[in-house]
Amino acid sequence: VQLVESGGGSVQAGGSLRLSCVASGATYSSRCMGWFRQAPGKGREGVAAVYAGGDSTYYADSVKGRFTISQDNAKNTVYLQMNSLNPQDSAMYYCAAGARGTICSGSTWFWPGLYGYWGQGTQVTVS
Repeated sequence: VQLVESGGGSVQAGGSLRLSCVASGATYSSRCMGWFRQAPGKGREGVAAVYAGGDSTYYADSVKGRFTISQDNAKNTVYLQMNSLNPQDSAMYYCAAGARGTICSGSTWFWPGLYGYWGQGTQVTVS
């Protein structure tokens, strides 16, 4: 699975961005798709996840109510709508995909080891 992210950029605090992740090279559905972020000097943090082709979504407490993960199955694309951004949201954002059949759950979606495929990342800077 190849993953290509886009949509990052620089915004002021309180602003919004929408990240996109296009998956190719394999069947999109029936796998866990996640967004992670990593700030300089920090570990990779799970932000949100969705089960490709399904309805289940998961969020980190730090982004609940501000970020929304969604998907367009016809376009093999996962989105992350980010509202009310603050400087603590500044990081490189990565899209990740699990192997087909990988099921998201509330206790596993945020574990980087669940995902075997990663994009190159897109930078988000909030000032």
